[in-house]
Amino acid sequence: MTEQRTYPEGVTSWVDTEQADVDAAADFYSGLFGWTFDEATPPGVPFRYLIARLDGQDVGGLGGPSTPAAPAAQDAGSGGGGGAARWHTYVAVDDAVAATGRVEEAGGAVVQPPTAAGEGGRSVVVRDPQGLEVRLWEARRRLGSQVTNVPGAWNFSDLHTDEPAAAQQFYTRAFGWEFADVGFATMIRVPGYGDHLASTTDPGIHERQSGATVPPGFADAIGWVVPVAPDAEPGWHVTFTVAERDAAADRVVRLGGSVVRTGDSDWTRTAVVCDPQGAVFTVSQFLG
Repeated sequence: MTEQRTYPEGVTSWVDTEQADVDAAADFYSGLFGWTFDEATPPGVPFRYLIARLDGQDVGGLGGPSTPAAPAAQDAGSGGGGGAARWHTYVAVDDAVAATGRVEEAGGAVVQPPTAAGEGGRSVVVRDPQGLEVRLWEARRRLGSQVTNVPGAWNFSDLHTDEPAAAQQFYTRAFGWEFADVGFATMIRVPGYGDHLASTTDPGIHERQSGATVPPGFADAIGWVVPVAPDAEPGWHVTFTVAERDAAADRVVRLGGSVVRTGDSDWTRTAVVCDPQGAVFTVSQFLG
């Protein structure tokens, strides 16, 4: 039996999206990434939550009202929680209550206190001092994304902010993160995460990243801090791996979404895209 992937405290561990029309969103992401979905909530409740799976493994979540919102609300990009449809990022914590206290002590605010998600775990919704939402996950039965960094799976979550110094101060105090300026962006690291991966699900990580092509400490990386792009909003932004950027962007359009912009670097070809209900995310082709 394949060992389940676990996430030490402070590591981003899960992503999900809230949408006005859950079934329509499931159709879009199934067509784009090949996901299948399992219902995680019992029938008869007002809010549905689906677990997205890739090749039988948990990859993310999709939630929204049991009854789709009116067409006008969908056109406005309303998510299941009454706000704009968007992707959310979760940080793994050992104790949701203790982590909530650290967030408040560091200057953040609690939007939703620790809330049980059945037998899966407990979630918390918080905002950093700049008002940017991030979520916390105390895992019980559901440990976090079980497949990452392969086509169709979550790659990274990045913090897009124009106040990087203030953000770094908050996240260091709240989650123990370290930050390293590597020139093209600022890397977010959780010390010891690479060793955790090496001892569990990725025993060859240090050897694979021992060359000069990756920044020092990259095995501990969980994301990046980057400036806010023109006409974009600050916040936590989710990237998914794809085999080929242009083909993925074409599928987004065929499925009713849109392409916001594309970009190329020495390592990746990316496209920032928008799903039919308004959630923005990135698809990224690795050039290694």
